[in-house]
Amino acid sequence: MSNEAPPPSSSRSVTLELEVGSGDEDELLYGGGWGWVEARTHCDHLESVAADLAHIPTPDTHCSRCQHPDENWLCLCCKDVFCSRFVNKHMVDHNQATSHSLAFSFSDLSVWCYACDAYLDAQVMKQLRPAYETAYLLKFGQAPPFRAAQNPGVIGSSSSS
Repeated sequence: MSNEAPPPSSSRSVTLELEVGSGDEDELLYGGGWGWVEARTHCDHLESVAADLAHIPTPDTHCSRCQHPDENWLCLCCKDVFCSRFVNKHMVDHNQATSHSLAFSFSDLSVWCYACDAYLDAQVMKQLRPAYETAYLLKFGQAPPFRAAQNPGVIGSSSSS
């Protein structure tokens, strides 16, 4: 038997073993291992969002602390703009200093709740929809496409009788 590595093959498969009860199953189940996550459709921290989220800074607004132009987040509680954890982490610092939990990414139009440690579905959650729709319009110059609700009983869903 040889100690040589097998030749490269495009048909190789990788087996991922998980220790039962390690918690890794949930991460993989919800896409964390593959770069996507399941956004929540409920959050107990929505009462802290600012009034009138239809009027927000433009997506090209620089960080209010360091003036960095990219990877910026809008605080949905006070409407200030801060850079991401991958730049100078001013949004993280703002959350830690103020406990403002909800942040909106101008890069990918996602919403993060620091208190829940989770992404939120801004297209489904009525309190977040104005910020999502306004940012989409400001960023792309048109209204966002309609996304049918996936749950019966949610506004926008259709049913056949």
